[in-house]
Amino acid sequence: MVYGLSVKFLAKMSPLAFFKGIAPAMITAFTTTSSNATLPVNIECCNKMGAEPEISSFVLPLGATINMDGTAIYQAVCAVFIACCYGVELTLGDMAMIVLTATLASVGTAGVSGAGMIMLAMVLQSVGLPVEGVALVAGVDRILDMMRTTVNVTGDAAVATCVDAMQKRAAARRARKAEKLAKAA
Repeated sequence: MVYGLSVKFLAKMSPLAFFKGIAPAMITAFTTTSSNATLPVNIECCNKMGAEPEISSFVLPLGATINMDGTAIYQAVCAVFIACCYGVELTLGDMAMIVLTATLASVGTAGVSGAGMIMLAMVLQSVGLPVEGVALVAGVDRILDMMRTTVNVTGDAAVATCVDAMQKRAAARRARKAEKLAKAA
């Protein structure tokens, strides 16, 4: 919903058209579980939807490197789940630490399959939870990795589309302003 609304209001594009245009990248992300492997397909999809190559070739690699929101959410949820399984009550401070650590860990996570599991150990250690708890989620990690990679890649494409639309509107404003100045002179 967030990406659809962002594209609708910031890029003035139909969410249906956006998701239809980005579908090949979403499928590639789902099957490869790698943001980096999906990058060429994502760039191609964004360019086909009208994004300038200069914008997509800057925004998408940057997003594939640091935009791991699916991973951040996953790590935070897993940490709370593991705490519940071990009977550990988390304080508000612990939860804030989990959110902070998961966010920072997701930025540093490599865009390859399974990297989130390694970073989950760091998130667990930040609040004193047993690292062995990773085994509780290891069995379903591949399926969750498929979904969170798709979320990450879709977010990257939504940002590239929005940035491109905003840049085009800014260029149109500058052109109108220059035209008015030329007429006044």
